[in-house]
Amino acid sequence: MTSEQAAGERLVVRTARLEPDTVGALLDVVPDDSPVSWIRRGEGLVGWGIAAQVRTSGSTRFSDAAKWWAEIVARAEILDEVNEPGTGPVSFGSFGFADEPGDSTLALPRVVVGRRGDLAWVTTVDCVAPDLAPADLPRAPVVSFADGARNGDEWMTVVADAVSRINRGDLEKVVLARDLIATSDVDVDVRWPLRRLAETYPMCWTFHVDGLFGATPEMLVRRERGLVTSRVLAGTIRRTGDDERDLALAATLARSSKDLEEHEYAVRSVAESLEPHCSSMNVPEAPFVLHLPNVMHLATDVAGVVHDAESVSSLDLAEALHPSAAVGGTPTDVATDLIGEIEGMDRGRYAGPVGWIDATGDGEWGIALRSGHVDGPTVRLFAGCGIVGDSDPEAELAESQAKFVPVRDALTASSR
Repeated sequence: MTSEQAAGERLVVRTARLEPDTVGALLDVVPDDSPVSWIRRGEGLVGWGIAAQVRTSGSTRFSDAAKWWAEIVARAEILDEVNEPGTGPVSFGSFGFADEPGDSTLALPRVVVGRRGDLAWVTTVDCVAPDLAPADLPRAPVVSFADGARNGDEWMTVVADAVSRINRGDLEKVVLARDLIATSDVDVDVRWPLRRLAETYPMCWTFHVDGLFGATPEMLVRRERGLVTSRVLAGTIRRTGDDERDLALAATLARSSKDLEEHEYAVRSVAESLEPHCSSMNVPEAPFVLHLPNVMHLATDVAGVVHDAESVSSLDLAEALHPSAAVGGTPTDVATDLIGEIEGMDRGRYAGPVGWIDATGDGEWGIALRSGHVDGPTVRLFAGCGIVGDSDPEAELAESQAKFVPVRDALTASSR
């Protein structure tokens, strides 16, 4: 574990209300200074600068980060005139999918700007009030795309291998991912695709932490004043753009035995992981169809009341839930071992928890899906598909291509 803040250093954190019309679109005010974001439907949090940061790895990456955050909060002088979830000190995190290497980070920005409904605020750490005027708009990169670790034919062979293992009884479901490499003519300014994603996918959570960005439709866990919710997605069909045809496809998805089976595994894994921490839970009997611009998903919102909120934070709950069957498989251990054996790439922080936590332990953690990792002029895009016994490799390849669309289009969209 490495920390970028001196041991024992005391931080002064101030949160002040803002008039809602003081700030336009949240992403418009973010400068090119270690930006972070968590935006949905124009609301959420953005930040910049680094007041303190920790990097963790391995199987203790969550607990090490949680311990570091508790120590930061304990040493901070907090002046919060708003006292809402997401005010006061807020740290943004992104965690590795696998235990090894599991490279992860949690960072406290120097400035955080938030909006929820008619309420807006700014939080600063040891600094004066920031300039909230719109920042310069970065230019669109010119990018080319190439296969990542495997081309389409190779990946379909891996899917077929997984299907044969499932049908012989080795496991029930496994989620297999693939990557795509985008190369730009300049270093990519992540604020460009973030703005495009927020505009195009307002119902998703547009996120960026330490190079990993995207627009995830899946809330792993939200904890707010003792209430816990989790949005489970599993089962996908590509949209055609024809409204009547898409409605028919949505009905087909809702009746698909393959997709309903995949969805059931995911819901069950989330409910079983949350149950030890909840005094009561609500798990709907049937999913609904979530319509996004590029795909439709079977979705279920699981809710509960936490009975151990004083000792279990939103980050602790995210650790308990990860990896769910939606990104790993069933049984979890067998599926994650198979991913390591046959997937053929390092996921890094793709499909791991990404989000934020405040000083009270409240927070929101999504699953880092529909995402990419930017490193200078290179962006690595990710897409994954749930594989069950009657999965068809060609159909899964088409689904993965649909899941590349959000980030791919965000990188190539022209300025308006």
